Amino acid sequence: MKLKTVLRPMFILLLAASFFVAGCQSVTPPPTASETPPPNEDVKTPGGNEEPAPQGDAKATPRNETLYVNGLQWGAPTNFNLLSGNPAFPINYGNSRELVYETLFMVNQLTGELEPLLGTKYEWTDDLNLRIELNQDAKWSDGKPFTSDDVVYTYQLGKKYDINWSSFWTYIEDVTADGPQTVNIKLNQDNPNKLTVLDSIEVMPMLPKHVWEEVEKKANNDLATIRKEVNEDPIGTGPYKMYFYNDQKITIVRDDNYWGQALFGKLPAPKYITHVIYKDNAAGDLAFKSGQVDVSQQFIPQVWKMWEGGAPVKTYIKEAPYYVPGSMPSIFFNMTKEGLDNADVRRAIAMAIDYGKISELAISGYSAPMEPSLTLNTEAEAKYVDQAAIKPLQWTTDVEAANALLDSIGAAKGKDGIRVLNGTRLGPFEIECPYGWSDWNAALEIVAQNAKAIGIEIRTKFPEAPVWTNDLQTGKFDIIMNTPAGGVSPSQPWNRAMTIMYSKGVAPMGEMAFYNWGRYKNDQADAIIEKIPTITDEAELKALYTELTQIWLKDIPSIPLMYRPWVFDTVNESVWKGFPTEGDGSNIPPQISMDGAGIKSLYQIHN
Repeated sequence: MKLKTVLRPMFILLLAASFFVAGCQSVTPPPTASETPPPNEDVKTPGGNEEPAPQGDAKATPRNETLYVNGLQWGAPTNFNLLSGNPAFPINYGNSRELVYETLFMVNQLTGELEPLLGTKYEWTDDLNLRIELNQDAKWSDGKPFTSDDVVYTYQLGKKYDINWSSFWTYIEDVTADGPQTVNIKLNQDNPNKLTVLDSIEVMPMLPKHVWEEVEKKANNDLATIRKEVNEDPIGTGPYKMYFYNDQKITIVRDDNYWGQALFGKLPAPKYITHVIYKDNAAGDLAFKSGQVDVSQQFIPQVWKMWEGGAPVKTYIKEAPYYVPGSMPSIFFNMTKEGLDNADVRRAIAMAIDYGKISELAISGYSAPMEPSLTLNTEAEAKYVDQAAIKPLQWTTDVEAANALLDSIGAAKGKDGIRVLNGTRLGPFEIECPYGWSDWNAALEIVAQNAKAIGIEIRTKFPEAPVWTNDLQTGKFDIIMNTPAGGVSPSQPWNRAMTIMYSKGVAPMGEMAFYNWGRYKNDQADAIIEKIPTITDEAELKALYTELTQIWLKDIPSIPLMYRPWVFDTVNESVWKGFPTEGDGSNIPPQISMDGAGIKSLYQIHN
């Protein structure tokens, strides 16, 4: 089989042809409990700067050589240790993954492709084995070569300790070196999840064996002791090294000996990258608007007002919704709750919701018009479904039609205006998300208000996040909000569909469940979810996704409320110009200039 240097979105799922061994009838979803965004507004932490940027601080760097970023670090850094569980920028897991430590491949949000980095090529040599070829130019910042031993060592750390990437070993049997530049990943034949293993090669940061085995030795292989390692001068393969940090900022400096000059053709333009630690979003926004921050990963309300006011601010998309969608925060129904166990009631609620108002008031218009589907409304995902075939089942905001539907099933309004169906009053139902998640809180207030117009009583409930998590997992809710498997990865949109609909292995109400929180069950949906990764024919694959989406549209176990950006990539071009935008032909995604294929923007920008 010819080695592929690039994996296209359709081919990602085709590579999953042998996800199940013969006769296997179960799927084990990723063990992640939930994907929860931080509060969008009013973020506050102890310490940090009240002024837009520190003035006259130690280790100052020339402004025209420094790229300033915000929104990724909200407190003073405590360590830069990937095994600690909570390392600081730029080591934090999964949002600045190509600056100091690099991954084998870079994921591109726009296309779903995996692009070469430390790895140059990969192929499935058979149903259970993934072969990866490494870049022979790659070196660690201390000059030592990057080899297959480092890859094997990094994977094995996840098997040996309970760390960020340990869950991949649910699907992996072994990782071995075949010479210094080739790695083989053998899947667990009882649970050969190809899609999740492909996730691993774009999200796992590679660590130097010669450094970390000494840390392990010193700690007597005790994880608690290893986690105390500050790692203030991390040895990575990336284009930057640590330069300076304190409670107010973190600065990294370009490694002019970076091996990637051979891959990218030159060094990244900024000599320094600095993350200032602001006290809250307001301070960060002020610094960004004034040009003291170049790349912001903060929620900025009504971002267009910045450029209307004359600031050279840009979003990747020039007009609404301004940001590329990356997730679908949704509400999930308790399928055992009387009244909510009726699909027509759920459809009526879906038809009553004013999605435009949610977009405008909850997320500043950053959500495109809702087109209900299991896929995002992006080129990378929407092509998996026959849009014409699902259109008759898709709902739109139509209060009159929602009332007519409830009338047709005999849900009559009582004297208080609330409907009763088969002796069950349709409310009060509680709808829940964590307190302080301002965009989600606003969205649920709108849902509750909209439900009144069709005679269904819904009351909002905003507990602290730990209570919400427990309610979500144990099924102690009527209606609850969460994001089903959001993010950019090779396992989408299959992973999202599985998280919403797959019923096998889901604990009953009252016990812990980490997916399908509403306990939805449909045998045909389960069968399709199991079958999709085994298909090699594109037409058949599209037919299966279409059928699965039709089932979801008929049964409505969840309702997406908004399309939310995975990251808020907003730039100010007062100092640095040339950031990628939609239609510029660069194919560089808006991934905050440092995550996945977004790193390529550092080679394009200029003063």
